[in-house]
Amino acid sequence: MLSKLTKTLMGGAAMAAIALASAPSFADGHGGKTKLRIQTHYGSETPSGKLAAEFIDNVQTMSGGDIEVEMFYSSSVVKSTETFDAAVDGVLDCDMTGGAYQTGKNPAFQFVGDIMGGYDTPYQQLSWLYYGDGLAAAQELYHAYDMHLVGWWIYGQESLASTKPIRGVEDLEGWKFRSPPGMETKIFAKLGAVPNVIDFTEIFGALESGVIDGADASGLANNVGLGLYDIANHTNFPGFHSMPSDHLACNKEVWDAMPEQHQRIMSTAMESLALRTALTFEKKNAEAASMLREKGVNLYEWSSEDRQTFRDAAQSTWPEFATSDEAKALVESHLNYLTQLGLVKAE
Repeated sequence: MLSKLTKTLMGGAAMAAIALASAPSFADGHGGKTKLRIQTHYGSETPSGKLAAEFIDNVQTMSGGDIEVEMFYSSSVVKSTETFDAAVDGVLDCDMTGGAYQTGKNPAFQFVGDIMGGYDTPYQQLSWLYYGDGLAAAQELYHAYDMHLVGWWIYGQESLASTKPIRGVEDLEGWKFRSPPGMETKIFAKLGAVPNVIDFTEIFGALESGVIDGADASGLANNVGLGLYDIANHTNFPGFHSMPSDHLACNKEVWDAMPEQHQRIMSTAMESLALRTALTFEKKNAEAASMLREKGVNLYEWSSEDRQTFRDAAQSTWPEFATSDEAKALVESHLNYLTQLGLVKAE
């Protein structure tokens, strides 16, 4: 049975959705005000939620109050996976979750959501977006679904949590772990692991009961916050396998109706958010690593050879997901830029 608190929260979310549907936002293309309703999957008290709040404050302050943002945290209006469609349909104006949720629409979203086995740092990945013609390639994809990609914010490489040693590729043989659906399951299976697609909310219980040996959940600091290292005494740091790109994408009609100065403010504030996010988590992950070592958790830094083995397995899987014209274009763009950075050997 649902608790009273759960029922109250569910009721509040439903009322919020009804209110949103009946209260249209507006963007005045003649120098007036812009009002936006944005949803993020992060809670307001998480590091990412606080960074999102700073972004909103910057936007509203730089616009002198001419841009008003109503922010909905913890996917309080619709489910995280439904945020994109809610923005398309006008229930919301902008989606501040991530493109990877939309791979069911088009596999190309995999390559703007979680590239896997590509870049080593958030700065390299952001460099592709802004200086590797990535934004133009991604924009074609978003515009095809009546959305406009404003920018990314990337918290960095994720770390695995495990009840068994994960010192390198050899330890993946027979390793049962929680994996999100999609490309990751294929990559790790190629390396001998046994991926189990388990909902994010069930990770702790599955680890505790021994159903899985480990989990791909989030970055090191976030894993600490989830309590995973109370059970799992092994992890890898720095990470190497997954670096999700959270996005800000807005309904294209709403975006096009905004005055240019408002668009510029939003885009510039996103670039600031991207830098602050990367720097914040670089610090928090380092602090988490120090604390975990003192606690006795084993942190493994994979060798360059093992990291390359994973990258090779990931990149050999990319063509299996590049089954649309947009996906093929994005894969080609990534490979060209990764080659320029020396992360992929030129043929």
